Amino acid sequence: MKQEIISEGKFSYVEIGEGTPIVILHGLMGGLSNFDGVADYFPKKGYKVVIPQLPLYSLSLLKTNVGNFAKYIKEFIDYKNYEEVILLGNSLGGHIALLTTKKYPEKIKSLIITGSSGLYESAMGESYPKRGDYEFIKKKAENVFYDPKVATKEIVDEVYATVNNRNKLIRTLAIAKSAIRHNMAKDLPKMHTPTCIIWGRQDHVTPPEVAVDFDKLLPNSDLYWIDKCGHAAMMEHPDEFNKLLDHWLTERNL
Repeated sequence: MKQEIISEGKFSYVEIGEGTPIVILHGLMGGLSNFDGVADYFPKKGYKVVIPQLPLYSLSLLKTNVGNFAKYIKEFIDYKNYEEVILLGNSLGGHIALLTTKKYPEKIKSLIITGSSGLYESAMGESYPKRGDYEFIKKKAENVFYDPKVATKEIVDEVYATVNNRNKLIRTLAIAKSAIRHNMAKDLPKMHTPTCIIWGRQDHVTPPEVAVDFDKLLPNSDLYWIDKCGHAAMMEHPDEFNKLLDHWLTERNL
């Protein structure tokens, strides 16, 4: 699915369908295409799927942090005149979604996180020191998934290009540090937004106990597992991911 990217002012995004907006936040190494499965499925169910491009590499270094990304998402929601949105985030995108929900709860109807950072951070910062080593990057990319074949050459090439671009690498590390600073453990018990947690049982990046902690700390959450699944459930098992999410949205009347 090649969706047209709409660029307006400082926002670039993909938009499909009509209905309640599901705003999707990609991760640090993830592109918009990671959510093809979701983007194909939910517009048929009466939702509008909106995937903004996060300004991971375009803000000044001082502004490159999780807090500013949350602010950017709030500005995007306002720009689009959405009353309330369903926010879905994977990995760093989940962390940004959590922080956006904490800061602007009135805008977030419900939250879905998968393989999210925000509690357990060793995943992000240490992963990219060996820049020039393609095989090392390939192994890192494969480790994100349960089935290493999901890490196509295209995905590995993209990660390799990112970490070998000095500007992007500096920002990647700045984001990783900011994610560690923005640990959400103390905030979660105060967040009553309905939250769906979908997690891969074989996630090496944010291990399953992280999902259990999110579920314990969030007062209004439901936790679902996908087996034979790593860090990016919506890519590795799109059908199962969609089914679980659809079931949850229906059950919660969202």
